[in-house]
Amino acid sequence: MIDFSFETLRRLGLTPAMAQTLATVDVATTAPADGIPHQWMRATAVHRETVDVHDGTDQHSARCTTRLTRALEDQGSALAVGDWVLCSVDEHQQRWVTERAPPLSQIVRRDADGSRHTIVSNVDTALLVMGLDLDFNLQRLERYLALVGSSGVLPVVVLTKADIALQTAHHAVEQRLQQVRARVGQHVDVVAVDARSDAAAQALRPYLGMGQTLVLLGSSGAGKSTLTNCLLGSGTQDTGTVREHDSRGKHTTTARSLHLLPAGACVIDTPGVRTLRPDVDAHTLGQLFEDISSLAGQCRFRNCSHQDEPGCAVRAQVDPLRLKNYHKLLRETRRDSMGALERQSQLAQWKSRTKAGRQRRAMERE
Repeated sequence: MIDFSFETLRRLGLTPAMAQTLATVDVATTAPADGIPHQWMRATAVHRETVDVHDGTDQHSARCTTRLTRALEDQGSALAVGDWVLCSVDEHQQRWVTERAPPLSQIVRRDADGSRHTIVSNVDTALLVMGLDLDFNLQRLERYLALVGSSGVLPVVVLTKADIALQTAHHAVEQRLQQVRARVGQHVDVVAVDARSDAAAQALRPYLGMGQTLVLLGSSGAGKSTLTNCLLGSGTQDTGTVREHDSRGKHTTTARSLHLLPAGACVIDTPGVRTLRPDVDAHTLGQLFEDISSLAGQCRFRNCSHQDEPGCAVRAQVDPLRLKNYHKLLRETRRDSMGALERQSQLAQWKSRTKAGRQRRAMERE
């Protein structure tokens, strides 16, 4: 067991549950160099060769040992921002990450090849940031909710650029709030803020308690870095302009980073997620789209797929765009659960159907 100060590490987002985990992690350590004891620290940024870690007082740069890197690769994992790691110092004063505590929560997405990629670890609340300009997209918001859905992290929808929406129409913000609540349900908190105003921090105060960790997720240009600066009370994160035709940003934030807030919480700013494929199974997806799951029992056919069957209660009552998004997520979920041979077989079927379709169109033109 490695001794640590709960009060010191609480400033980094250490919770009682994680403190219990750190106290019970079985670590095999060697004698510390120059009398410097091994320390539990938190990963605040992960780079290609190094990891930024914080001990509650100062930030340091460290390297991950080959043994730990291989062990994580065997698990299909890697170090992520928010991880609690054990660090040691060698005789050359090089700091090394030798162990990682098992994460209590992780937000994971699927890469284009179907592999799992951890975005952040050990967070309590995910602020799903969406602008009230051309960034407003309910289908994309549903994907972010699915991304967070199976992680055990509390999702909170934060609509930014409320000042811009008010310039459009007096009731524009309230109308958007109603649209979002109708789409995501009453169990998800939804707030609208001007991220440049001090009132934004006040609106998010319930989630900023001592020892809490938040992560900001959203597209580029949604206002994540601006909101981070507001919570920090300083211009720590670079911000940029957005394109006029679609309100998208230019990836001003290029890496995830953890920051300590004055109120005692921690916030992780992230760049826009380029591949937004949630790592969920069909059961979790059914829980996220609870309205569809509950109405399915009223369909005429027990195995109704809610596409073209007669007597479908889901198609009759659910927003077509929401249902379309559900079907798309369900297809991705099933594809991610396939083995390599199943994917090859499905690809061959798609190619065969495409070829047959081309031949039919060619015959019709003759």
